[in-house]
Amino acid sequence: MNARETAQAFADAFNAGDLEKVADYLAEDFQFSGPTPQPLGAAEWLGMTRALQAAFPDIQYNLRILSVEGDKVVTTTQVSGTHTGELDLTPMGLGKIPATGKSFSNPTEYGEAVIEGGKVKAIRVEAAEGSGLEGILRQIGVQPPSG
Repeated sequence: MNARETAQAFADAFNAGDLEKVADYLAEDFQFSGPTPQPLGAAEWLGMTRALQAAFPDIQYNLRILSVEGDKVVTTTQVSGTHTGELDLTPMGLGKIPATGKSFSNPTEYGEAVIEGGKVKAIRVEAAEGSGLEGILRQIGVQPPSG
């Protein structure tokens, strides 16, 4: 598969919430960066994504590919969902947040994925104001930790 085909297959799996398939596309040295205080490796990123899926079973990522140039894929993501399950953020030291029943809809974020050898090596997201985990927490009525 070329970079566009790999990116599209990854986007399709991610948008469908198929984290097993998503994990198959991640390079061993995968890094996610942008809306997190520190870059996350594959295990941490998948763990955070699983926690979001458990807390927001109707979560929509709306990952879209804007362009592909060589191994770089420019994307947008617009995340939304309803908080009907417990949000377990204990790995981040934030504890467990019981369901609030509140919905969130984050602003669109631009990003870039790097594809190498049929795998996603990196995802870098340009965090928009009011986006990321902090945006989600604020919209469901939880005060994010000051950092």
